[in-house]
Amino acid sequence: MTIRVLLADDQALLRSAFRVLVDSEPDMEVVGEAADGAEAVALARSRRADVVLMDIRMPGTDGLAATRMISEDPDLAGVRVVMLTTFEVDEYVVQSLRAGASGFLGKGAEPEELLSAIRIAAAGEALLSPVATKGLIATFLAQGGRGDSAPGDGRPYAERLAALTVREREVLVLVAGGHSNDEIAERLEVSPLTIKTHVNRAMAKLGARDRAQLVVTAYESGLVRPRVE
Repeated sequence: MTIRVLLADDQALLRSAFRVLVDSEPDMEVVGEAADGAEAVALARSRRADVVLMDIRMPGTDGLAATRMISEDPDLAGVRVVMLTTFEVDEYVVQSLRAGASGFLGKGAEPEELLSAIRIAAAGEALLSPVATKGLIATFLAQGGRGDSAPGDGRPYAERLAALTVREREVLVLVAGGHSNDEIAERLEVSPLTIKTHVNRAMAKLGARDRAQLVVTAYESGLVRPRVE
């Protein structure tokens, strides 16, 4: 199946470079380009994009607002957003993940990393490498403190976490550490399919849209506490 990719960035030259790269792959194609967030949301709907590469900072409707609009639209439930940032540690990273982004990637990433990010997002996973997770933690720490209520239906974190089994909590902690399902499975000596099941159940119980929001929830709830190096 061909992955339908939408490019959202106010820099035309950068969009052109991304288009050449994406269209060179046999399993993906660029179905549209947007110069601002409002256009990105409209094209995501009309072109039926699978993955949106979304710049955070754009004039008018920025990437953060556009991502929130996409994630809150039931008709766009299958659309995954990968945020593009100038730096991996960005003041809007936590907000963008909470808004519904599946992950984030630095604009200086290697071509192979960008293509891998698209495939990971299209598969329903989250682009949260150890480096990216460290950036997320650093950003979270810089914001100071944490909230008492999780996004979604507004239930307190404590109430949501209480619904998790011991194994689901264990898996959540490892997910928050930036580990993949295969790595977690090896550590817990179970199959990757079993881990995927635990992750999916944790997402349902916590009201998380995807794996990326699981990481945010783990840190903001205090279940996992960042280490300050």
